[in-house]
Amino acid sequence: MITGSILKDFAFFQGFNDSHLEKVAAIAVEESYEAGGSMYQKGDPARSLFLVREGKIILVMENYMGLHKAPMQITVDVVTRGESMGWSALVDPYIYTLGARCIDRVEVIALDAVKLRALLNRDSRLGYKMMQATAKVIAGRLNHTRIILIGERGLSHLTEY
Repeated sequence: MITGSILKDFAFFQGFNDSHLEKVAAIAVEESYEAGGSMYQKGDPARSLFLVREGKIILVMENYMGLHKAPMQITVDVVTRGESMGWSALVDPYIYTLGARCIDRVEVIALDAVKLRALLNRDSRLGYKMMQATAKVIAGRLNHTRIILIGERGLSHLTEY
């Protein structure tokens, strides 16, 4: 059983009061995935917001390099213990924007998207805190993507000469 005190250990929930944590914990379930497995693909309906308890997950996108060529998988981020993923569960159109693949056996806490959005609609203060936390996750992921892009652009310029 997931409790508010368990959620408090996640960076996503820093600054949440105990009442809000208990409300979220009431809709939380534990899930596990095997190493090498896929949790979801880009374009899948965003069914849950995930909190990682154990293991590593890579968030990937596919880059299509042209007709008749297999897509190249690009790792956008690595999500590990204490981190969250699946922010698309809270942001319309509720579709995952990246794929998630397990590097190790993974244990997560899953927050059902439909139940979570209903809870946030009933409690606007909790909704505001959740969206602040979600914005931090999105900003972090964007920053990491920028670093990857700059690194790849720099590398391509170095190899041109």
